[in-house]
Amino acid sequence: MVSEIRYNLHLGYLKNNFFMKIKSICCIGAGYVGGPTMAVIALKCPHINVIVVDNNSEKINAWNGSLEKLPVYEPGLKNIIKKVRGRNLFFSNDVDNSIKKSEIIFMAVNTPTKKQGSGAGMAADLTYVEACARKIAEVSTSDKIIVEKSTLPVRTAEKIKEILSENSSGLKFEIISNPEFLAEGTAIEDLFKSDRVLIGGDQTDSGKAAVDLIVDIYKNWIPENKILKTNVWSSELSKLASNAMLAQRISSINSLSALCEKTGADIDEVSLAVGMDSRIGKEFLKASVGFGGSCFKKDILNLVYLSKYYGLDDVARYWNQVIKINNFQKSRFSKKVIDELNGTIRNKKITILGWAFKKNTNDSRESAAIEIADTFLNEGANISVYDPMVREKTIKEDMKELWINSGDSHDQIVSKSKQINIYNNAELAVNGSYCVCIITEWDEFRDYDWENLIKMMKKPSIIMDGRNIINKTLISKYTKKFYSIGK
Repeated sequence: MVSEIRYNLHLGYLKNNFFMKIKSICCIGAGYVGGPTMAVIALKCPHINVIVVDNNSEKINAWNGSLEKLPVYEPGLKNIIKKVRGRNLFFSNDVDNSIKKSEIIFMAVNTPTKKQGSGAGMAADLTYVEACARKIAEVSTSDKIIVEKSTLPVRTAEKIKEILSENSSGLKFEIISNPEFLAEGTAIEDLFKSDRVLIGGDQTDSGKAAVDLIVDIYKNWIPENKILKTNVWSSELSKLASNAMLAQRISSINSLSALCEKTGADIDEVSLAVGMDSRIGKEFLKASVGFGGSCFKKDILNLVYLSKYYGLDDVARYWNQVIKINNFQKSRFSKKVIDELNGTIRNKKITILGWAFKKNTNDSRESAAIEIADTFLNEGANISVYDPMVREKTIKEDMKELWINSGDSHDQIVSKSKQINIYNNAELAVNGSYCVCIITEWDEFRDYDWENLIKMMKKPSIIMDGRNIINKTLISKYTKKFYSIGK
């Protein structure tokens, strides 16, 4: 009873004096997490000023520019930005002053996989996270709550706290882990109706009080029974574990799709039967050309690295197999295309429909299209690409990054670049093509006039459906060369 009274008094002190009333939130990072998340917080918390900062002026200008050209495409986001931008949501390059004015700082910066040094190829690169912590320590003039929004390895909060304590002038910082569980393409819906909001903090009085202050923000629209309080380490690991298990399901069903093709089974029928088991459920059992996006591969590799670091080699091998199966699925799809074109695709035009890693997003990070396109280019094919949302600049940057990381020479990069053409409509992309590969499940691809498109192709016209979205009976009227995953 005494400890409860002491805690309540301490919580009241923190809310009323230490952190004062929360008037301003600063989010460092104006990307796929920071932008949508802060937009929803601004919408649901009109009493709080929210400012999103980034050193990338082009990105900030885009957020402040035309609603039709926002840097992040998410269904519903444009309407929210229209309501709150300039009211209590702001985008700025003034990082220092925004940090100073805010009681809460969200860190939503990129945490890519390390490309060199210890843990290269698996561990998370915390360069941007460390830079954020140093900047916060450098410019802060008052106590802050720091919220980890980026996907981070376990015990990162400890490193952030160490940097802050060693570089600040005696100010107090509480570190909170509040990982995002957003699925791109449904991020706004996910933010409005979250399965759960996870908030992890230190198990001290001040740590618990800081957690409660973050809970108070989410309580403006999330039922309290969906807000889960944990210690900070459990919160960080839960994010990695969630993504790993989702990716595992995709790799599992994709491994079975290969078996279906050998035995005559239909992967959609198998998925339906398996998903009807209440112990398993139907989500993430859709066979495809492979998973992509910024999280799944990166988080699994991070989990593999952590397992190896702690001497859990069997655990590391288990999770690494999820990545191997995903790579196998992309390779299997590419090989099928080449086999259907009589083992040679040199100087043949192949069309890729869809570059985003999934529909309803303009994010192409780790998209299956990137490696599949490179396989075709290495075989001498000419690639044409159409995606309704991904810009030509992004597609070129994706390929250039892959080539540089693969060690391609300057001459090789120049040569391959000339083999890619990017179009703003499907007809131009398909015209004269030997094969059309559907890589992203955009709804518009289902509704195309496939009879007309196939007439524009070389004969025999080959359609490779990497997402199982096209009606086989319909397509079969126009071509005998139709392939879908697991059938």
